[in-house]
Amino acid sequence: MSTDLVDRYVFTVLRRVPERQRADIDRELRASIADAVDARVENGEPPEAATEATLLELGDPDRLADGYADRPRVLIGPELYDIWRRLLLMLFSIVLPIVVTVVVIVTVLEDPAIGPAIGAGIGALMTTGAHLAFWTTLVFAILERTGVARRDLGAEWTLAHLPKYEPASLSLGQLALTVLWPVLLIAGLVLQQFTFTDVPVLDPDNWTFWWPFLIGVLVLEIVYAVWLHRRGAWTHAVTAANAVLAVLLTGPVVWLLATDRFFNPEFVAGLDWGTEDPLAWLRGIVIVVAIVGAVYDVVDVAIRAERARRGLATPVAGTGNLTVTAG
Repeated sequence: MSTDLVDRYVFTVLRRVPERQRADIDRELRASIADAVDARVENGEPPEAATEATLLELGDPDRLADGYADRPRVLIGPELYDIWRRLLLMLFSIVLPIVVTVVVIVTVLEDPAIGPAIGAGIGALMTTGAHLAFWTTLVFAILERTGVARRDLGAEWTLAHLPKYEPASLSLGQLALTVLWPVLLIAGLVLQQFTFTDVPVLDPDNWTFWWPFLIGVLVLEIVYAVWLHRRGAWTHAVTAANAVLAVLLTGPVVWLLATDRFFNPEFVAGLDWGTEDPLAWLRGIVIVVAIVGAVYDVVDVAIRAERARRGLATPVAGTGNLTVTAG
């Protein structure tokens, strides 16, 4: 029996059930699969084919997990529920942050006061989130009631949909998010200088070197993300490249902030916040966040690379089992 395929199936079920139930469900599901596979093998089927047939007969692991957890589905039926949920999660994790970030940046460039920026961000979060949830749900409710089935959407579940649980690879979704933020930062850096406001937020003198340098580093971050995705493995070379990029990006930002060369003096002078240095608190916060974020990222990638080198698997909480490390 293909233990890799069974592991992936069981882990996909377990990730959607309450942690207190995982150990029992793990044993029960594995025993059930083993019995079914043994029965098929005794009837003459090859072990690999018997395993695949058994898992296909069990069906979508997310739907099986919902059965274990006794989660009711009312508005969106079981045929389309999982597609609706995955699409909604994708919209909330990708589209929503982009919209909120753009709204906050535009608001700050038009009015540098912190209050309006926070209000605009919260408003965009609530409004955009509500629209994404409402219209997505409405479309799926209509599809459900007009008889559109999962197979009509080209989303009938197969074994190919099982996650591989490979901590050594960067998925397409992770690649998109990794590339998105450098693109947004480059756009924000350029737009704050040439659009939205007569007084740039960041020091224009840095266009002689530091801003183009940071744009170049951000472009390298994009190249690094694509390279990591294509390489498909966390290695010490990846760790080294990530550490170099972290230093190249964080070092100049911290130095510019610490020496008051980050923000445009003319912009700061125009702020009327009742203090001599209205952005002192912001400088401190950005410095701390930049350093902590860079250190965390370097350590996280180093740990992933070392675990991959040693062939260590990733534990699934509440099961006492490990994920596979290679696909």
